[in-house]
Amino acid sequence: MSALPLIFTAGWASGVNAYAVVLLLGVFGVTGLSDEVPEALQRTDVLIAAGVLFLIEAIADKVPYLDSFWDAVHTIVRPASGAVVAALLAGQDGSLPQLAAGAVGGTTALASHLVKAGTRMAINTSPEPASNIVMSLVEDLAVGGIVTIALFHPVVAAVCAGTLLVIGMLLAYLLASRIRRYRMRRRQRREAKRVAAV
Repeated sequence: MSALPLIFTAGWASGVNAYAVVLLLGVFGVTGLSDEVPEALQRTDVLIAAGVLFLIEAIADKVPYLDSFWDAVHTIVRPASGAVVAALLAGQDGSLPQLAAGAVGGTTALASHLVKAGTRMAINTSPEPASNIVMSLVEDLAVGGIVTIALFHPVVAAVCAGTLLVIGMLLAYLLASRIRRYRMRRRQRREAKRVAAV
């Protein structure tokens, strides 16, 4: 069977939390729960780095405004991670050229990352921190659940990931005014700092 559903799902999940994807896949491979995981993701140094970075993201992702800064920094990291994981999965499977797999994984990761970053900007317009924490926990659980399903039922997971991506895009579209408000506040803060420095 083609690895495309697993590649698409891993790309979607990488756009939300790249470190969780690498960590989960690696753990599933090391423990022998899945033969689909490439050796490169099962290396001890990769697992340790992914675990440490996952913990840092778990904290940064729950703090208002810090989460948007973290997302901005990861605009390159998440799609690149999605592309690398996809290429490794394709190399393991052999049913899809690695370059094409990398393109699918990277593009899907970029799309889901943009949805995540946009919805977080909208959430940051509310004054309380609870919505950030809840949203971050939901994202982490969704990534964990869908990546787990993907290893055993890749088509089902790909349908779930695709559905969540479409819902996320619609949600980001509906929250566009709040996203603009977030950007306006950020500009005003920068302007105020610049005036205070003069």
